[in-house]
Amino acid sequence: MDAKERMAIGRHRARELSPAARITNFEEVVKGFDPDTAISEAQRCLQCKKPKCREGCPIHNDIPGFVGLLREGKFEEAYWVDRQTNSFPAVCSRVCPHEFQCEGSCIRGKNGEPVAIGMLERFLVDWMVANKKDMTKACATPKNRKVAIVGSGPAGMTVAYHLAHAGYSCTIFESLPVLGGMLTVGIPAYRLPRDIIAAEFDALRNCGVEIATEQIIGKDKSLEQLKAEGFGAVFLGVGAHNSRKLGVEGEELAGVLHGVDYLRRVNMGEKINLGREVVVVGGGNVAIDVARTALRTGSDKVFILYRRSKQEMPASKAEIHHLEEEGVKIEFLAAPVKIHGENGKLTGVECIRMQLGACDASGRCRPEPVAGSNFIIKAEAIIPAISQDVDLTATGGKPLATTRWGTFEVDKVTLQTSEPWIFAGGDAVLGPQTAAKAVFQGKTAAESIRRYLEGEDLRAGRQ
Repeated sequence: MDAKERMAIGRHRARELSPAARITNFEEVVKGFDPDTAISEAQRCLQCKKPKCREGCPIHNDIPGFVGLLREGKFEEAYWVDRQTNSFPAVCSRVCPHEFQCEGSCIRGKNGEPVAIGMLERFLVDWMVANKKDMTKACATPKNRKVAIVGSGPAGMTVAYHLAHAGYSCTIFESLPVLGGMLTVGIPAYRLPRDIIAAEFDALRNCGVEIATEQIIGKDKSLEQLKAEGFGAVFLGVGAHNSRKLGVEGEELAGVLHGVDYLRRVNMGEKINLGREVVVVGGGNVAIDVARTALRTGSDKVFILYRRSKQEMPASKAEIHHLEEEGVKIEFLAAPVKIHGENGKLTGVECIRMQLGACDASGRCRPEPVAGSNFIIKAEAIIPAISQDVDLTATGGKPLATTRWGTFEVDKVTLQTSEPWIFAGGDAVLGPQTAAKAVFQGKTAAESIRRYLEGEDLRAGRQ
């Protein structure tokens, strides 16, 4: 295989598993670059004076900086340039939808393939691990000021990372028995190996971050109790873990599971047999993860129902490609209207054809049902994966302001809530979004919390 072929494989996320292995285990399915391929791909970068890729990255990562060093073979230097702006490159390089962010903004992509930025970032991390390089960042002298972080997802991890390295004593409170939030219980291990997440938490512990699992803030301990225990500020990074229901007849039948609930149970080791025929509802990455996980846990026929066209699916194109390659059929322009069952058990899903009607200002067209077009798909299980809501348990009844979408209302610049000592970010503020956006908000909140604890102006120089 020559360099050109290897680059094509990396850019299109080709598999390294045999067809049989794809549906029987959770091994990683993306092949990484070797050094020659990484250098060749990096040399495609035009090193733009006004890099659009950086504008497209939610973290505003210094992509030209690390790619420029990588193209010269300076891998370790490139890694540390990357880490200056991205606190978790091992995570973001694997799970971020680069095609909608950095790669989607790459000038190269206007008339061909964009530079494979995600694969280059992943290469740097993998190279550092393979060559046993020290990837820990020096810890700061403790300031004896305490911060409580509720939730151990990418937003909470980022707050802990930046504040711990600035010398603040951080404690992460996680309601689940495992760490990582949606990174662990939402994203399958074949996309994000668990040793990567574990390594990030080991690095946090190295800087003195304390971690308490199975601690439900708002139930086991209130926000006011945290304040009474000497925590000068609290960050709410609780994510959006509540599955949104379809609201159709039959949703109470046995055999109906909801997307993030199903993924959480499987990712925590529970053996769930959905049956041979499964229908998944939704068009985002959660729906894709659910469908591919169903294949890996024994289901033979998996369908996805999506009410719009393929062009409008919000899921990553690479993930859609993998899904179809594994044999999942997508029924476009279709939506469930009723779930059928016998003796309390699901037997099938009644659907209706949709057509795209008027479009909004963003160009997204509203799906409308086609009268008389109903049809039934036989199924033993149906898994709605249409969106998620924020669990507000952490407030414990404390009257924090929320938006009409049920997320925490925060200052857009500082991420401060209606209670000055409480900050929030990630999916708890944005709704279901990417890991990179949660990381960016975590970094923003960490700076706000630092200023708050030091008595500085939270908004100065940030408008």
